[in-house]
Amino acid sequence: MKRIFILIVSILSYSFLFAQTGMNQIIFDEMAEEEIILGYCNREGLTSDPFSLWFQPEYETYIPDMEILNQIDPEILTNVTIKVVLGTWCSDSQREIPRFVKIIDYLEFSNYSFIAVNRLKLAEETEVDELEVDLVPTFIFYLNNEEIGRSIETPEDSIEKDILNIISFN
Repeated sequence: MKRIFILIVSILSYSFLFAQTGMNQIIFDEMAEEEIILGYCNREGLTSDPFSLWFQPEYETYIPDMEILNQIDPEILTNVTIKVVLGTWCSDSQREIPRFVKIIDYLEFSNYSFIAVNRLKLAEETEVDELEVDLVPTFIFYLNNEEIGRSIETPEDSIEKDILNIISFN
């Protein structure tokens, strides 16, 4: 009985923590006419239902360009941070975000964050207003806390090439 009580308290504490931080908040968006994530989110939120319906198939079928990825200097990546603004309702985000996650898995890169916005590109209690985002997804690259480039909506060639071009240019 004591174990069940501890388990229930642990589950409630975990739920309360996520409610407090605003991580992976799901709302019904009337403009999109569907459930969306709004605010800060992570891989766990994107791979949960209903978002896993588009995330998993794209992640599993995408084949990264290894020739490009192997040109990315891991030393430079240690000082890079990436902020990603996305819309779970957006077809471009539904295509590019799983691809991005597959790429960063390969690169063993973990210094990134996701902000999910509504159709107006808003998400209260986030810094999205300061990021000046008009289209999603937008990948914002920082080197030593200074913005060095962006990949907006659809990559010029591929996400891999955009990453290489942005971090190699500086």
